Amino acid sequence: MFGFLNKEKRRRKLKEQPFPEKWSAVLRTNFPLYARLSNEDREELHGHIHVLLTEKTFEGCDGLELTDEIRVTIAAQAALLLLHRETNYYPELHSILVYPETYVVEAEEIDEAGIVHEFDDDRSGETWEQGSMILAWDEVLEGGQDLADDFNVVFHEFAHQLDLENGEIDGIPRLGSKEHYAKWTKTLQDAFLLFRKDVRRRKRTAIDPYAAEDLSEFFAVSVESFFEQPLRLKKTYPALYKELSEYFRQDPASWSGS
Repeated sequence: MFGFLNKEKRRRKLKEQPFPEKWSAVLRTNFPLYARLSNEDREELHGHIHVLLTEKTFEGCDGLELTDEIRVTIAAQAALLLLHRETNYYPELHSILVYPETYVVEAEEIDEAGIVHEFDDDRSGETWEQGSMILAWDEVLEGGQDLADDFNVVFHEFAHQLDLENGEIDGIPRLGSKEHYAKWTKTLQDAFLLFRKDVRRRKRTAIDPYAAEDLSEFFAVSVESFFEQPLRLKKTYPALYKELSEYFRQDPASWSGS
């Protein structure tokens, strides 16, 4: 109990710290969604950034020199997903490993005949359930700056972290009641089935076809679209947009410039 109270007291002090103007300048350049927030939301975002920078370990990999620009750019995008909600700041996440650019991993997949195929897979980010996340800085920067590409690796990977708060990465984050879980599951599955049908028919979809992988990826990709292309998501999947809006307690479609 005392440990919890001390943590909350420390977090309150962190949130009260001044937010350096040079950090705001970084966000205006690297994260244009920052400029669309109200003054109150920016103040709340600043507090969350201070907490994330203090509580999470950032590590530069493959020769990358970790700078405030990198740390603040990542933390701000992660913090946007926390506005207006009670949060324990991604409790399953401890370290964020940042590579300078897209990295390659050895991967394998099994085809319908049971044959294993090995290949090199280019990746921009991934979440490990053991408490670590990997991000490629070039993809972080491009995804944060370009709202038209409907791609944001930070939103995607931190959506997986929210998903993990319920115990496993399955497209269902921690919610408040059995009724909410039932409503969330039905809404997500209905939208997912419609989306997969469109992908199979090779129809143009409102979100990246990668989301057809499974419900967890559908949730993560939907979060990217929710913040980057909210009007399009709302028009195509109105029930899904409403569910995400209630969960995040935000309405990006109403932001100036959306």
